[in-house]
Amino acid sequence: MDGRETDIGSRLRRLREARGISLSALARSAGIGKATLSGLELGTRNPTLETLYAVAGALGVPLTALVLEAGAPAAEAVRVPGSAVTATLLEVFEEPTATFELLRMRVRPGVVQHSPPHAPGVTEHVTVYAGVLRAGPADAPLVAAPGEHISWQADVPHVYGTIGPDEALATLLIRSPRQT
Repeated sequence: MDGRETDIGSRLRRLREARGISLSALARSAGIGKATLSGLELGTRNPTLETLYAVAGALGVPLTALVLEAGAPAAEAVRVPGSAVTATLLEVFEEPTATFELLRMRVRPGVVQHSPPHAPGVTEHVTVYAGVLRAGPADAPLVAAPGEHISWQADVPHVYGTIGPDEALATLLIRSPRQT
């Protein structure tokens, strides 16, 4: 481990404690094991993108709250791989009512990544540049080819995959309303 797990773990613990949530309650809410969550907080477990999204959703924060120190440039975000998606944070835009995370995304063919629900009101917007992407709500995914855009309410389980043998290249904009 290279220390990034410890950075994520300390941010996770600060957010959990600031909300007065126990380790057990957060693990239940995120749908992950208590030992997994404890290992993430201690920096002894390698996080996956799916797990971090589950925890971020349960805490009601954008993913960047876990992978990037507040105020730091996007280039300093910890990269966390998913089963099909590799995403690179390009920029974070803060507005009074929402946070926007802009990511470059590569989706490997032959694998479907399942993403847990984000916090209420979160939307995802994808523009495809290469390959054919199949993404969106798990029960009704959308398809986009190069030059096409899709978007959906991401506070439900959703998926990312490709159609055909080529990887998909896209940008992903995640809009997370501020939780009150």
